[in-house]
This record gives sequence, C-alpha cells and structure tokens, in this order.
Amino acid sequence: MNIVFLSQRKGRLASLKMDSKRWLAVAAGLLFLPAAGLYAGYELAFQSKQADDPVTAQLRNELGAQRQQLNVALEDAEHNLNALSQQLGKMQARVIRLDALGQRLTKMAKLDKGEFDFAKEPALGGPESSENLQSASVPDFMQQFDELSRQLENRSEQLSVLETMLMSRNLQEQVLPTGRPIRKGWISSYYGMRNDPFSGKREHHDGVDLAGKDGSAVIAVASGVVTWSADRYGYGNLVEVNHGNGYVTRYGHNKEIVVKVGDKVEKGDELALMGSTGRSTGPHVHFEVLYNGRSQDPVKYINAQ
Repeated sequence: MNIVFLSQRKGRLASLKMDSKRWLAVAAGLLFLPAAGLYAGYELAFQSKQADDPVTAQLRNELGAQRQQLNVALEDAEHNLNALSQQLGKMQARVIRLDALGQRLTKMAKLDKGEFDFAKEPALGGPESSENLQSASVPDFMQQFDELSRQLENRSEQLSVLETMLMSRNLQEQVLPTGRPIRKGWISSYYGMRNDPFSGKREHHDGVDLAGKDGSAVIAVASGVVTWSADRYGYGNLVEVNHGNGYVTRYGHNKEIVVKVGDKVEKGDELALMGSTGRSTGPHVHFEVLYNGRSQDPVKYINAQ
C-alpha cells in the first residue's frame, strides 16, 4: 500500500510505501493512546470513589484511634517503668541501710561475723521442683514487689528499735558501776558497821577500802563526768564521778589526782594514783557508790563484773 504526500518545499508529489506489518503497527499505536487515556481516567475515578467510600473512611478512623491508644499505652508503660525504677532505687537504699544496721548490730551484740555476714548474700537452696515452673505475670510481680517493699520497711523499723535497745543496754552497761577501782590489790575493810581505826568507836563505813601499792593506778568503774577533783575533809585527795541515772562513785585518799572537774572518763580510765592522804593509815583507795544520794554496798557492784 502506498501513501501519497505533497511536498511544499519541493512542489512535487512523494509517496510512502507501507507493507502490512507497518500498517498494523500504526493502527495499534492509534488504538493504544485512547485506551491508555480511558484506563487512567478509570483509575482516578476508582481512587476518588474509594476516598469517598464510608467503609474505607471508617477503617481509616479506627486505625487512627488504635494508633492513638497505642501511643497512650506506650506513655503509660514508660510512666510505670519510671515509677518502678524510683521504687527500686528506694528499696536498694533500704537494703544498704539494713546491711549497715546489721553490721553495726553484729558488732554491738558481739555476734560471730562468720554467722552474720551482711556483706554476702544469704544462704539459700533446695531441690528443683518437679512441677511445671511458670514465670510470674506482671500483676503477680507488682504484688510481690509491693510486699517486698513493705517487708523491708518493717524490718528496717524493727532493726532500728533493736539498735536503740542495744545502744541503751550498752549505755547502761557503761554507766552502771561494775568492777574494781584498782588493777591490783585487796579489800582491807568492808561496807557497814566497824570500829573506827582512829577512835575505836563503832560507826558506819560508807564504802570499802582497797589496799595496794603506793602510786598504783586508781581507775573509773564506769563512764561518767568528773564532778570533784580536790582535797575534801576526811577523804584526802578525792575524785567524784557522776555516771548519770542517779549513780555517783567516789575515790578517796589519793596520792595524786590526774583528772579535773568536767573531764569525761570511760570505764577503766585512770583517775588518780593510790596514796594515803586524809584520815588514812596506809596506801589504799576508799571507794564509795551512791545511788540517788544514798550510799550502797560497793561489793555487789565490784562482784557484778
């Protein structure tokens, strides 16, 4: 098949020879362009219809709501995790305090460190259960967490009370007069009625006399504060110590006093050097114990150690 063209530039006729294959290609091209346009228009119309479809819009709304709920759940989870971390920090602080209290109480009560070692984990064990083991669920875990927190708080309060009791007991032991006021020597005169070594008359002896080597140490039988440190009629050089709770001790006839009024002394501290000042027949210490201003038999305190 020939197609004839008129050429304007050359002013003559021209022809294009086309066989059947070329003709079919041109025809297919002419048919494809309208079909492609129709398909594109159909797709645009379909998508526009989908956008306006109520079912699709509902699905999109539900999806948005679910995304919003998921975001809220994530925020709640993060908030709960932060709160759990804070609670865990408090529990760790309580455990540290309990360990410190336990170590202090072990030392105060003079317990065996190998038996009560708070620096190590407690000994646990037992055979494995034959039953199916299950992991704790979140509600169970939180319940156990809260219960453990309450137990730690309770144990902390109990240990604090026990610490106070032990400290009070130790304080009582420190301020209660016990033991001998000398390191070496013997009792040369007891408490009670006796014949006065100077007048020979019967009179009450308000303390005990402990004889020893001249210049040997005279020591405190309990912790306290020095309230007298000077010569006193009949006593010679006298040291008086107030231990609190109504207790006062006196140490008389000293050769030399080594403490002054206001000094704080501990049990076993040196107060003076043994001598024979005042109404005395030889080196000794006149030892008195007073409770609420009334003299007591010092022997029961000496033997109480």
